[in-house]
Amino acid sequence: QVQLVESGGGLVQAGGSLRLSCAASGTIFKFNTMGWYRQAPGKQREWVASIPSGASTNYADSVKGRFTISRDNAKNTVYLQMNSLKPEDTAVYYCNYHGVDPRGREFNSWGQGTRVTVTS
Repeated sequence: QVQLVESGGGLVQAGGSLRLSCAASGTIFKFNTMGWYRQAPGKQREWVASIPSGASTNYADSVKGRFTISRDNAKNTVYLQMNSLKPEDTAVYYCNYHGVDPRGREFNSWGQGTRVTVTS
């Protein structure tokens, strides 16, 4: 079981920046993908970005060029740098961990979410 704790959300004006952090603890497998999702009011949760261990990053088209995902494996932490924020980025942002153990079993964990509000 992996526990995820997000931080860094808040209130920011359009055009501003925020940096989200997600610290993972517990049994973290070598092969894993960490990512960020978000859920805006009245909408379904959507994928934002992901970063597999030892592989390249991936972004949703809506955030490409504005958001950057990175990870510090030594700290078991993933970050989401969000620049040029828009009101439509307002949402609760969730960290996700997807790991595969040596037997091929998959494990999935979610953080509690951190709220990002972008004002116009």
